[in-house]
Amino acid sequence: MNSNSQILKDINGSLCNVLGFGRSNRPLVPFLLKYGARVRVHDANTRLIEDEFAKELMAQGVEFVLGENYLSGIDGKFIFRSPGFRLSLPEIKDAVSRGAVLTSEMELFFELTDAKIFGITGSDGKTTTTTLTYKFLEAECQRRGFGKAYVGGNIGMPLLPEVENMTQNDFAVVELSSFQLSTMRKTPDRAIITNISPNHLDWHPDYEDYIRAKCNICMHKPISALITNADNDITCEIARNTDISVTYFSSKKTSYEAIVPEYKHNCKAVYERGGAVVIESSSGIRREILKSSDIKLPGRHNLENYMAAIAITDGFVDPQVILPIAKEFGGVEHRLEFVREFEGVRYYNGSIDSSPSRTHAALTALNCRPVIICGGKDKGIPFDGLARDLCTMVKAVVLTGATAQTIKNEIEKCPLYDKNSLRVELVADFCDAVKMARDIACKGDTVLLSPACTSFDAFKNFEERGNTFKKVVNEFE
Repeated sequence: MNSNSQILKDINGSLCNVLGFGRSNRPLVPFLLKYGARVRVHDANTRLIEDEFAKELMAQGVEFVLGENYLSGIDGKFIFRSPGFRLSLPEIKDAVSRGAVLTSEMELFFELTDAKIFGITGSDGKTTTTTLTYKFLEAECQRRGFGKAYVGGNIGMPLLPEVENMTQNDFAVVELSSFQLSTMRKTPDRAIITNISPNHLDWHPDYEDYIRAKCNICMHKPISALITNADNDITCEIARNTDISVTYFSSKKTSYEAIVPEYKHNCKAVYERGGAVVIESSSGIRREILKSSDIKLPGRHNLENYMAAIAITDGFVDPQVILPIAKEFGGVEHRLEFVREFEGVRYYNGSIDSSPSRTHAALTALNCRPVIICGGKDKGIPFDGLARDLCTMVKAVVLTGATAQTIKNEIEKCPLYDKNSLRVELVADFCDAVKMARDIACKGDTVLLSPACTSFDAFKNFEERGNTFKKVVNEFE
């Protein structure tokens, strides 16, 4: 760990306001205490007064501001915000105007770690890409007999508690959301932007702000390489405006010349050629990494996830470690996760599909017309594209959650909608919606949970929603 970091010197003796006491900030508080900070935690949850860990921290002098006025008293030198706190909150803007440093647990980790950081962001595919990158690096550490790979950020466990154990031989793979990237002032050593499409428009003031946040992954030091999608206009524009090394990947184009723009130099391209994933440099040297048929995960979007993970680890892992992973890895939990076959119907959990584009990818990967369960909390994303997919790619739709009626309205407005061929049902309760999907499905059908919305109208996160789906399905008799 960089124990000589200026931020460790600055927090010693200083008041630090910690906004939110969720998963990422719970380990942050004792870390700040260890390095001499005074800490004040702000959280709307009044039940924290009975939380055993919170009680331990109170006994060590940590102050908790809870309830309706929990954002009062933000007057410290540092503000460590949970990712979900909007930058536009008046209390935050006022504190920053008075000189407070707005930061986060993740930014502190970036400042302190000795490990090489691989950062992944994007609108879709970042969780699978992050997991693959971690698995490649973990296997490489085992192959060479030293070093360790860690995974965290938006997935896994917080990495800050491990920062003191990390060395220069280690790798930290982090999934980064637009919320986390909004205030980042330091970048990973290598970064991926998988793609960009409208998302989280209920949090960002507009689409341009969302794009700017994603761009922040490659706008500071010490980044040495950017990996991005050659088939996405916005990521290509980001690559155009950077002078760092770029590796483009494409599941649609089949040559270096078709993928890399003429004005970009010393770039690499990862693409499919002759049924294999290859990586090619600007000098024309082409290397085959693995056969596309060796990838267990279905769908072109998963081929792209492999391409991105191969690109970011190029030069760090021996290609021989990739093949066994490709043949064995069945996907991350809640992403097109096979749950069970019951009475001839196959059930898949895609609770992580919190946007219409993710649902589109899931439907494309299945290669069948499923009975689909959609709906949840609105993110401010239009549902017209989702409606087109539902009208052309599914057998029946069961809608639930806060957006159910909105999605139904879009389906009925869609020119492709035929009420005689597409059954649409509204079911208020989520568990009842799963049972309705069971009743609709016939032997040989597939039931897919792919909500195209967040879970926060009824669940604390997409994991809870997915686990509820699995529990209901596994209890079918």
